[in-house]
Amino acid sequence: MPRPKTHDGALRLRLLERAGELLAAEGAKALSLRRLAADVQTSTTAVYSLFGSKPDLVNALYIEGFRRFDARLRAVVRTGDPIEDLVRLGLAYRDTALADRHLYSVMFASAAPGFEPKDEASQAAMSALRPLWNVVTDGISAGMLADVPAEVIAVSCWGCAHGLVSLELNETLPREIDFCRAYESALRANANGWRR
Repeated sequence: MPRPKTHDGALRLRLLERAGELLAAEGAKALSLRRLAADVQTSTTAVYSLFGSKPDLVNALYIEGFRRFDARLRAVVRTGDPIEDLVRLGLAYRDTALADRHLYSVMFASAAPGFEPKDEASQAAMSALRPLWNVVTDGISAGMLADVPAEVIAVSCWGCAHGLVSLELNETLPREIDFCRAYESALRANANGWRR
């Protein structure tokens, strides 16, 4: 009879969640494999078995963050109106960042100094942005968005969403601002600026 597998996907996910929380809350110095294992009530052997090393763990966090981003952005139902679709993607971007704050800092805020994503991680990041590029290229092809290189519009939309979400996550906005309304209005104004 085979021995039950103790280092499974559920343990891997718990380790990733806790590692992301430690990085986001206390910084890179707080992420020791021994502390991580203790916090999740497992052994350092399990951490090494599942990830290999601390840099590999951070790489896995990066991939997991973009995997979740990818899933949420791909789940956005397209309307055929590129302006509306860009706004919907921006709203999904914010929802994802708020749901996974601890991963967002690994993905975009250099939570682990010196971290360089491996090829697989870089590919995961690019894949997560594919829905945005698809909406933009389809909108340009249909003559509904400005006839400029797709990356110009895509980066503008991404920068708008990312900048505003970063302000929200870092709690640098005055509390009296209705951020939800301001965020959607900014997305819509930016997207409308690319209308042909």
